[in-house]
Amino acid sequence: MRSSTTLPPLQALRVFEAVARLMSFRRAGEELLITQSAVSHHIRQLEEFLGLPLFVRKARSIALTAEGEEYRTRTADALRLITAATSDLRSKSGRNVVRISLLPSFAANWLVSRLHRFQTRHPHIDLELDPSLRVANVAAGETDIAIRYGDGSWAGVDARLLMAEQLSPVVSPMLLQSGGAIVTPQDLLRHTLLFAKKPVDWQVWASAVGLDLSQARSIQLTDYNITLQAALDGQGIAIGRMLLIPDHLRTGRLVQPFPQTITSTRTAHWLVTQKDRKIAPAAQAFIDWLISETEAAVNQKNAEASKDGQI
Repeated sequence: MRSSTTLPPLQALRVFEAVARLMSFRRAGEELLITQSAVSHHIRQLEEFLGLPLFVRKARSIALTAEGEEYRTRTADALRLITAATSDLRSKSGRNVVRISLLPSFAANWLVSRLHRFQTRHPHIDLELDPSLRVANVAAGETDIAIRYGDGSWAGVDARLLMAEQLSPVVSPMLLQSGGAIVTPQDLLRHTLLFAKKPVDWQVWASAVGLDLSQARSIQLTDYNITLQAALDGQGIAIGRMLLIPDHLRTGRLVQPFPQTITSTRTAHWLVTQKDRKIAPAAQAFIDWLISETEAAVNQKNAEASKDGQI
């Protein structure tokens, strides 16, 4: 089949919509679960197809060109029509769709690598992941299921604990080599601490070990994916969410100065659903599978910690 000379590549158009909405190549990549370089490739492909630049690249930001703004406005309606038409036909085909809102960090570091097991077990259920920092309104039905991180105290929804995170500082080996050994929690204050937008992880861990963070040198970042990348690049010390980063620890890209971990339901992953509403069979199938997977992940982590003498 010959390519159309007037229709743009659909994937590139989808990437353009995300970048134009979020005004960030990085955040668009996190939402779409592709790399930033892949985002750049799709935008460049679309600009070459159109023969016009869609964005003005600045040192630390981007902006839509006049043509880019016009294209965003006109294509947004088309994408909404495509989404609605696809959803209607899917419902007629008998396929079940489950919409899931979750953080990009949980999607990229935990869920995506396990999804093949769900798809093998439930081939007739389609999952629509919405990895975003924006909190979807579960109570209003914006999504079927949400996986949230925090203390579980969200109004108007049912929240079920999936797994409480196991927290401990993590650091890249190159930073340890240049900054000296970390033997006691106080030694951390010689380094830059990497905080997420809401630094609850650090607060929970520091409170448990009696460390005063008021004088800490810190960098505050947007979300956990960025915090993790900054730690991998040796820019500072992050709190490791051990259930999300076993591969980084196993390969030695990050090391854990202190073997003990702190667990709290203030820093946990929760399954969130609409309150007092019957859950559809397809969504319940995903929930049952997710609970089984999280239980297995926690049990495996605890077994490894017990073997290493950490608990």
